[in-house]
Amino acid sequence: MQKRRAVIITTIALVVVIGAMGAYGVWRVLSAAPEEVSLDAAVAAVQQHETSNNDVGDESANPTDVDSESGSLNGVWRIDSETGSFSFEESTGSFVGFRVKEELAKIGAVTAVGRTDQVAGELSIDGSEIQTVSVSADLSSIVTNDSRRDSAARYALNVKQNPTATFTLTQPFVLPEIDGSKVSVRAEGQLTVNAITRDVIVALNAQLVDSTIVVVGSTKIIFSDYDVAVPSARIVLSVDDHGVVEFQLLFIRES
Repeated sequence: MQKRRAVIITTIALVVVIGAMGAYGVWRVLSAAPEEVSLDAAVAAVQQHETSNNDVGDESANPTDVDSESGSLNGVWRIDSETGSFSFEESTGSFVGFRVKEELAKIGAVTAVGRTDQVAGELSIDGSEIQTVSVSADLSSIVTNDSRRDSAARYALNVKQNPTATFTLTQPFVLPEIDGSKVSVRAEGQLTVNAITRDVIVALNAQLVDSTIVVVGSTKIIFSDYDVAVPSARIVLSVDDHGVVEFQLLFIRES
């Protein structure tokens, strides 16, 4: 009798341990999220890339250097889609994405993050003024830390009908003198998601690194403003109706 009781207790203990391990595994998967965009991290990645190119004697590493005599940044700068690498966990190149908080059953509060490196666009500079900015992103290529979440995010964003999101600057702004130091500005523009356009103000941080203008930034949005329905699932107890659009963009000047 005692032996049987010991077996039952051992079995229950194993079930509890295995269940706890499973819950921890699920928590690790669903709660894993990359850090928010950081100018310091983006600049460090570009500097490392430039150093690597110089070490191997790549003569084309700086094809669009800033005019060394005038220091002029005048011209059109396009998004560099080739420099750096992209993955959900770590992205050293250009990408855009979102961050939203959600509450999961038996897990608690987590931050859902989605990103894509399928971005294109350009900005134009005349003197100390940013005159135009246009950026587009293919939201049908959004990835998260879980394939199930990928599908839910793409469905919520209605990518089958409206896969492209865009940002367009509506008010030119003056840059502080760019000498390789960090610059912080606020840009007024229009964000289009799901074919709906709203006015937004974007907080930007930028820095000139050799021949690359590194820009990171974010803006808060309300999903219902764009007819985006937050995803639902049995494990999801609640999802905020607001979140953050964030981006990391590398610009190089057209020759």
